[in-house]
Amino acid sequence: MRILYLLFPLFLLLAQGAAGSSLAPGNKAQCHRENGFCAILKCPFPYVISGRCSKFLFCCKRIWG
Repeated sequence: MRILYLLFPLFLLLAQGAAGSSLAPGNKAQCHRENGFCAILKCPFPYVISGRCSKFLFCCKRIWG
């Protein structure tokens, strides 16, 4: 029974962390709000894919900030 007192707070912490786990932009407006731009199928060199704008458009953001 003593272990339940330890497991319950651990479970609550895990559930809280899982609530906001998807931080990648999901549409064009979110991408632009986070200083990114939408590109077709891949990003040019100094940028990396950080989410999706639509089915074939990816959100690109700078690697170093």
